[in-house]
Amino acid sequence: MSGPLLPATTTCWVLTDGKAGDEVQCLGVAEALGLTPEIRRVAPRAPWTWAMPWGPVDPREAPDRPDSPIRPPFPDLLVASGRRAVSYLRRVKRDSGGRTFTVFLKDPRTGAGTADLIWVPRHDRLRGDNVLATLTSPHRVSAARLEAARANPPPALAALAHPRVALLLGGDSRHHRFTDGDIDRLVGLLDRLAGEGVAMMATASRRSPPALTQRVGALVGRTGGFFWDGAGENPYLPMLALADAIVVTADSVNMVGEACATGRPVFIFEPSERQPGSAMKAKAYLGGLMDHGAVRFFDGHLESHAYEPLNSTPVIAAAIAERLPRHRTQHGSRS
Repeated sequence: MSGPLLPATTTCWVLTDGKAGDEVQCLGVAEALGLTPEIRRVAPRAPWTWAMPWGPVDPREAPDRPDSPIRPPFPDLLVASGRRAVSYLRRVKRDSGGRTFTVFLKDPRTGAGTADLIWVPRHDRLRGDNVLATLTSPHRVSAARLEAARANPPPALAALAHPRVALLLGGDSRHHRFTDGDIDRLVGLLDRLAGEGVAMMATASRRSPPALTQRVGALVGRTGGFFWDGAGENPYLPMLALADAIVVTADSVNMVGEACATGRPVFIFEPSERQPGSAMKAKAYLGGLMDHGAVRFFDGHLESHAYEPLNSTPVIAAAIAERLPRHRTQHGSRS
């Protein structure tokens, strides 16, 4: 995009319960609009959390309370994500008299009428006139940020020989679990890759099992690669920018989508154990990426495959920029 999609005077909140994955998605959309949002985080208590997303907000965080995360004046635009944020979004929508344009990322479980615009991944079922479905999730990995990272790379990464592979390690989640056999299998495939002269630059997540982190870290260190050990700033974005190819574990939909925004070949390692109910969605998601030509399963070798980079963030931002002015005309400007 050539410039901001909305006027700089547009006020914007990003509203979540603080989960990094939800907040990053919201920030990516706000930034793609050219806005600098206020970050608002909700922290409801039991028993109100038990009824969410259908119930009311925690009274302690109601708009009339001095420490409320949704204290007025209400913004022109509210971008929210996460089950606990749904009740708060509905409250802002109501108390603002509908003037705040509300956006929810992912299925709120309370119907398409919950927000003025809802984004869902294509493999979800929710549809409606105000529902936008895309293959990948929104994020902050823009073409501009990748180019800036390439222009000023960390010396430890720039010193690595080509071909370079960015290794993005997730871990146990609601949908996947890494068994000892999975760790053995992944380490064996990475050892084969290193034997072909590939330089690895790797980063783990908070969810990565200690055994996975330790064994992959040892392998990467032994073969002359780079493993981020948690010290200093995570060079995640420079790794994506400098990679000739990317290996990513399938447990993180966000990381897979961010990898596919680079246009570099992406190789998926899928843990063997899926939690009940996740198999169909995972199959649909990876199948869509394969149909696009973006990903292949990781077998310890690199194969070049070209595809158009996937990035839903500017698509979502453009939908907001198109609808928000009409919404303000219908409901009146924020007072």
